[in-house]
Amino acid sequence: MKRCITSFVLFLLTTVFSQNKIAVTIDDLPLQRIGSYSKEQYESLTKKLLTNLSLQKVPVIGFVNEGKLFTNNKLDENKVALLKQWLDAGFELGNHSFSHKSANQISAEEFNGDILKGEQVIRNLVESSGKRLEYFRHPFLHTGLSIETRNTIESFLTEHGYTIAPITFDNSEWIYSAAYDKAIKEKNEQMMNKIGEDYLSYMKHKLEYWESQSVALFNRNISQTLLIHANALNAEYFDELCEMIREKNYAFVTLDEALKDEAYESPDTFIKNNGISWIHRWAITQGKKKDFFGNEPEASKWIADYAGIDYE
Repeated sequence: MKRCITSFVLFLLTTVFSQNKIAVTIDDLPLQRIGSYSKEQYESLTKKLLTNLSLQKVPVIGFVNEGKLFTNNKLDENKVALLKQWLDAGFELGNHSFSHKSANQISAEEFNGDILKGEQVIRNLVESSGKRLEYFRHPFLHTGLSIETRNTIESFLTEHGYTIAPITFDNSEWIYSAAYDKAIKEKNEQMMNKIGEDYLSYMKHKLEYWESQSVALFNRNISQTLLIHANALNAEYFDELCEMIREKNYAFVTLDEALKDEAYESPDTFIKNNGISWIHRWAITQGKKKDFFGNEPEASKWIADYAGIDYE
């Protein structure tokens, strides 16, 4: 009896004090939709975002589209300086390709060329800061529509020292971002606040969904990897997003640490036109039926309507 009580107490202690893990990855650096901002605006937004990231003490990796560094087909040192600020703040950078083309819409050879074109600036920046350019994030999370295309790209990445950066906590934050940018342009603070509140609620429900999917697939909550974007929405709400995630008993870890979870070694034979969470890629590979994927939270319809987006 005494042994049973001791075991039960240990179980409770483990349950209470064990933390979930999550890595934060931010795409579309230096800034999503950077062409719609003035120099003063994109510098201000970057400063605000990096300040929030630093205050939250979250280890973040940002994935760069080098095509965004050019103004009128000329490398813009003001935009390059934004990436230096990321590195100076102690954050990592990864390759998100030059032009953000889909691997599902171009040849493997063209896609691989875009990978190399996407490291012409950042490789020197990263290595000069004493870090390694190690991770690649597929645009749209598209990995190719045939096994041959996918294998060609993956072999190319391996040959050039890249590790694919998967994500599990997929979401439609980009819809909220588009709506938020519209509200900024209209100088509608009431709408900005309304969008931000809905965004935080949506992300909470989305995190709970991916937790449940992880438990259904692996009988535990694996180390999650979150995808969001460098934008005005997260410059304003990243601190509250972190607070919500911490309230769900998560510790923020590096992408390196998250990928040590053996779940990321799961077989993945997914070949379709969708850009989806790796949890669902693994589930499809395991032959899970349609009912497994049900009840996924969607962005509020009024948000999509306001943003002028008719798909998710």
